[in-house]
Amino acid sequence: MTLKCFQLLLCITLIFLVSYNIGHAKRHMPEDKNVHSPFEFIKHLEGCHKGNKSKEIHLLKKYLKNFGYLDLDQTHADDDTFDDALESAVKTYQSNFHIKPTGILDVSTVSKMVGSRCGVPDIVKGANSMQADRKKHNSSTHVIHTVAHYSFFPNSPRWPPAKTHLTYSILANTPRIAVNPVRRAFDKWASATHFTFSQVQSNQLRADLVIGFFRGDYGDGHRFDGPGGTLAHASAPTNGRFHYDADERWVDGSVTGAMDLETVAIHEIGHLLGLGHSSVQGAIMYPTISAGERKNLHEDDIQGIRALYNV
Repeated sequence: MTLKCFQLLLCITLIFLVSYNIGHAKRHMPEDKNVHSPFEFIKHLEGCHKGNKSKEIHLLKKYLKNFGYLDLDQTHADDDTFDDALESAVKTYQSNFHIKPTGILDVSTVSKMVGSRCGVPDIVKGANSMQADRKKHNSSTHVIHTVAHYSFFPNSPRWPPAKTHLTYSILANTPRIAVNPVRRAFDKWASATHFTFSQVQSNQLRADLVIGFFRGDYGDGHRFDGPGGTLAHASAPTNGRFHYDADERWVDGSVTGAMDLETVAIHEIGHLLGLGHSSVQGAIMYPTISAGERKNLHEDDIQGIRALYNV
């Protein structure tokens, strides 16, 4: 009798441990508390302005080049002088993020720059559409109000008019925790647009959109930078690539110090459909996101996708 009670107790304990571990795994991925964001160096440059020299200014130039703000030729790649071109790039960045455009790396500018963000540039091929206000016409009053700040990629690439159903595949390297958040993200875009989406197995046929997890320099020309920094990136229509940085701490939900898979998926799917970045902080297409933050589609995002497809 005693042996049976002990076996029953052991069985219950094992079931509890397995259930806890499965639930815990679904909630978040492992965390490495010893890592630092690749953008942390910008904190050391706080207060810098034109004329200053610092050993890390060339890293700031690289940062601004990566996100479209600076056209940096190779001969100036390692220059540590805060020159006219850098000042102009900082001013443009500040304007895009509603910071007074002084060209000085003040507290607000540094705070915004060090945050995690999408890897898609804010300025593509010289087109800074984050500063272009979109005007919405009220047909009942014949008044035009400047209310929207959505943007498109250069030349406004989009899916063909007859292509309203898009298939997507989730690569085998994708953690199980990410599958449902990605599906929910597609559902949210489907509810707000004329598009429908369906998942297909990656080994069955070629999908219109492909989602996967990668780390470091994995060969597609968009290198990931480890924990913090760039979270994910996606291509404009009709390329269809959406990649997460596998080195981030990803979660399904709002968890301090971690990034929400669904929020990032909604943002990157916006790129897959043709939207660029928005200067509206509440919009899903805003370029940056804080750890623990959850967001959904905003009116600015919906106006943007409808304007792009004239629906």
